[in-house]
Amino acid sequence: MPDNVLVATTGRQTGSAESRRLRLQDHIPGVVYGHGISPISVTVERRELRHVVSGLAGMNTVLSLQVDGQSFAALIKEIQRHPVRRTVSHIDFLRVDLDEAITISVPIRLVGEAKAVINAGGFVDPAIDHIEVTTTPNHMPNEILIDITDMQPGQVIHLSDVVIPAGSTALGDPSMAVVTSGLASAIEAPAAEGSGSDGEAAEDA
Repeated sequence: MPDNVLVATTGRQTGSAESRRLRLQDHIPGVVYGHGISPISVTVERRELRHVVSGLAGMNTVLSLQVDGQSFAALIKEIQRHPVRRTVSHIDFLRVDLDEAITISVPIRLVGEAKAVINAGGFVDPAIDHIEVTTTPNHMPNEILIDITDMQPGQVIHLSDVVIPAGSTALGDPSMAVVTSGLASAIEAPAAEGSGSDGEAAEDA
């Protein structure tokens, strides 16, 4: 069973008024489902949730969810946030089998320095910030590292070029752009072509 323990309390009443009351008490309403169990309405303490997801895995942390004396291996499947404060207002937990493949979204992180691009006055940008993979909860990567040290101006790193951690398989089109590079002059050129009296009139309008 995972080391990250989170206690979920059952027996809460449903409805928006009850959910508001719970949130005012710094509790988060939620539901647990999956692997043959009927959905269970639960409540977790906001502080405890924040604590168990504070590690590198973040919201992909595998939890030991304790519900009425039982411990379930679980993942956070979906969260809802307040539209303004962005605090978690509702949470869905998915009970999982530690040896059964699941699909998750893993953040990417660029490492190294693309000196050839920088020296040419260029830029390197991630085209996406996450990669979807299939993996088992026991092998879930916290992040996917992409080395950009040898990138050249105008080069694109495609999904097929990315080294996926052992135990995981990337999903998506292998030709999908993951990281791109280019020269700043390529962006500035259209603006230069449009300069002159017409451009000055447009700025005055």
